Amino acid sequence: MRLCTVGLVVTLALAVLVAPLLANAQPRGRVPHIGVLSSASPSERGLFLAGFWHGLHELGWVEGQSIAIEWRWAEGQLERLPELAADLVRLNVDIIVAGGTPPSLAAKHATTTIPIVASAGDLVRLGLVASLAQPGGNITGVTFLAGEEFSGKWLELLKETVPKLSRVAYLLHPANVVSVALCKAAQDVAPTLSLTVEAVEVWRPDELDRAFAVITERAEALMVDADGFFTPYRTRIVEFAAHHRLPAVYQVRSYVDAGGLMSYGPSFSAVGRRAATYVDKILKGAKPTDLPVEQPTKFELVINLKTAKALGLTIPPSLLLRADQVIE
Repeated sequence: MRLCTVGLVVTLALAVLVAPLLANAQPRGRVPHIGVLSSASPSERGLFLAGFWHGLHELGWVEGQSIAIEWRWAEGQLERLPELAADLVRLNVDIIVAGGTPPSLAAKHATTTIPIVASAGDLVRLGLVASLAQPGGNITGVTFLAGEEFSGKWLELLKETVPKLSRVAYLLHPANVVSVALCKAAQDVAPTLSLTVEAVEVWRPDELDRAFAVITERAEALMVDADGFFTPYRTRIVEFAAHHRLPAVYQVRSYVDAGGLMSYGPSFSAVGRRAATYVDKILKGAKPTDLPVEQPTKFELVINLKTAKALGLTIPPSLLLRADQVIE
């Protein structure tokens, strides 16, 4: 009887010691963990992540209940993205959602096994996927831009707003191959609109003041690239354009929300919702390599009339009629 008691005590003691180890070795359970990688900050999620979050809820996924989300924010410090991506890989999340070109590239370099739902200017040109129809590997997602024809559209908007316009500066982060292609397309189409486009390159944030000086000296209007490199400095860019009375067209509407003149581009809220559908499919067993990359189907023209008035511009009625939103 005593031996049985001793054996029982030993068994219970071993169980107490081993239980935590077994618990740590077990999978997280049935609640999937999604890693979200963003160059923004928690207080400024932006339209893409807002659309993504709402999209998940529309599909029945509720954060904290049926799904867990590991948010990682670079807070404008893009050099932190590789470290944050590596952190998500160490956590062994089920999927990484990357909002924008820099986060998408950081996620790609961090893992070749964890599924990645990327959103960027051109997933093929950036080397994130092999093709739109057959992504290959562990990455799929949504491409922001349908092609270089957007460059002509942005120039047309500027010319329609300022008919006598002749010189335009393109604020460019040359490390992004998509941005370089869009700038080249703008330069090619510019002569058909009696315009010239000069690329003003910014490799590092401390070069912005130099770039502003070049723009002030050589240009009458401004185009700002959609590369996430400029996003943390959009208020600074918008204030520069306002101070020097430069009409500017932006590829992302958040600049217009910050006081910029106008933007034309895909609905980032809609893109975020589409990213949520990829997460839903992957969690239900689909593989990224079997999910074709989508192109945007909804585009928005947003015009800030208050800014136009401050610049002394009269927006043509035909342009106002085409606008999806007019900020007054």
